[in-house]
Amino acid sequence: MQNPKVSIVIPFKDTAHFLPECLDSIRAQTYPHWEILAVNDHSSDDSLELLNSYGQKDSRVKVFNNSGKGIIPALQTAYAQSTGDFVTRMDSDDIMKPHRLEVMVQSLLESGKGYVAVGQVRYFSERGISNGYERYEAWLNQLTSTGSNYSEIYKECVIPSPCWMTYREDFETSGAFRPLRYPEDYDLTFRFYENDLKIIPCHEVLHLWRDYDTRTSRTHEHYAQNYFLDIKLHYFLKLDYQSNRPLVIWGAGFKGKTIAKTLLERHIDFTWLCDNPKKIGKKIYGKVLVHFKMLKALEQPQSIVTVANEEAQREITAYFSNMGLNPMEDYYFFC
Repeated sequence: MQNPKVSIVIPFKDTAHFLPECLDSIRAQTYPHWEILAVNDHSSDDSLELLNSYGQKDSRVKVFNNSGKGIIPALQTAYAQSTGDFVTRMDSDDIMKPHRLEVMVQSLLESGKGYVAVGQVRYFSERGISNGYERYEAWLNQLTSTGSNYSEIYKECVIPSPCWMTYREDFETSGAFRPLRYPEDYDLTFRFYENDLKIIPCHEVLHLWRDYDTRTSRTHEHYAQNYFLDIKLHYFLKLDYQSNRPLVIWGAGFKGKTIAKTLLERHIDFTWLCDNPKKIGKKIYGKVLVHFKMLKALEQPQSIVTVANEEAQREITAYFSNMGLNPMEDYYFFC
């Protein structure tokens, strides 16, 4: 394939302050064979006028109005107009490193179909980055450096939404932007996983991720914790749960209770473990909590761990290891 075209899908809403940096970073790419499909999601600032001015200067920049409302309909609107051999996404408030497209295109050409090209990311902010985001960045980049992103897919989204690229055929096979399920980036990551698209390791920072208080992922209800948990359980039950094995839930905090309640509603049996003496033997939703040592009495259990404390996670992992149990087969960390 000679000089494949890359379709860059960009939904935008009220980001006029950041758009020039974003668009200039794309126009400055070392790889020139691209098209921007920018979709205005009912902006009330000057975003649309700004995009139109770029479109007048550069025919590769194409601007549309959202046929619906929200990020997923905007992505669908953009994708319907795309003509590229490869597909990627960009957030309207972020910045591409100059060689991002070149690195990703070359990775896909070398690897062929059945792969996802990803890149390392770096957060930046005028007010500084919180410790939580620093840790997420480090965790994500460590996975990306080895291409082992799926190994911790049930913890958090392991592919940054604006820093991936696939062949159009693979994107279509994975459902493209069709499912109306938020958070849409996490759902897409699970669909890549479901369709066995392999991750191409990357050792370079290709994307600069802007953080600020009014960013959509911080403010919209679609990115609240319960939406992430719903997606995790949805795909676990669809892809990894084996109904002929006993299911186990570890922890009785918010996530443990939410999962337990959902499983009970679906009439899926499970054993509920914890190590809190005040909760052991008590009933929640009519289900008795038992000591974690009960795990040894079960034959080939599958465990969902909702314990967030990192030291406790290490202890639990060691406990599993001593029992000869394996991650992403016998146990899954949901936080």
